[in-house]
Amino acid sequence: MRVLIIEDEKPAARHLSGLLQGIRPQAKVLDLVDSVEGAVKWLRTFAAPDLIFMDIQLADGLSFEIFQEVPVEAPVVFTTAYDQYTLKAFKVNSVDYLLKPIDPDELRQSIEKYEKWRNPIDPAAMSALLKGLHQPRYKERFLIRAGQQLSYLPVADIAYLYSEEGLLYARSRSGKRHLIDFTLEQVAELLSPEQFFRINRKIMVHLESIHKIHTYFNGRLKLELRPDFGDLEVIVSRDRVGDFKQWLDR
Repeated sequence: MRVLIIEDEKPAARHLSGLLQGIRPQAKVLDLVDSVEGAVKWLRTFAAPDLIFMDIQLADGLSFEIFQEVPVEAPVVFTTAYDQYTLKAFKVNSVDYLLKPIDPDELRQSIEKYEKWRNPIDPAAMSALLKGLHQPRYKERFLIRAGQQLSYLPVADIAYLYSEEGLLYARSRSGKRHLIDFTLEQVAELLSPEQFFRINRKIMVHLESIHKIHTYFNGRLKLELRPDFGDLEVIVSRDRVGDFKQWLDR
């Protein structure tokens, strides 16, 4: 078994090489490459190895850039510090991935899987992996201060957010109001646009908080929210109506 290791941390590369020799003494490590540029050059110069161990984060970028520059004709096992749930779908379609620090038993299982299947990497799986890795991570909860006490408000419990006298408040689904230490502009970048929409300069609503939608004069829309917003009218500004309709019709 001829192996290429693409890894920018020399101790990690030596550790992996040593583990390989212990598990498969007949395995030959052809080279240790530490960059995207070096890997592309190597793959263009030499015949494809039997198996590639490839770190995701390299010195000069993500290893996925290698696939954009040169055909990778060998099966690949990724070594990565990324969370396993991000890569769960990919694991089914590829040889395998290993979370750092690499466990010898898991490495042995990866090699056995390779020896059984010897599948080259699936381009569709790579596309799905890239999509998953580049998806933005949105905020999951906000720290809440109440006097000398601290608690947190899960984003899933927020019905809508609104600014009032220079402060930002979040209304929970139970109707409780919480002071949030952010501006509405900042929150607009932190929350998922699939779930939240800023209807005007002062209010951002969660999709499930919208109870009824009414047409309003001057091309605007009027919303009824749950929990109720109070005496103030909740209006989708005219310049946001088109985007709001598209958001609802997704």
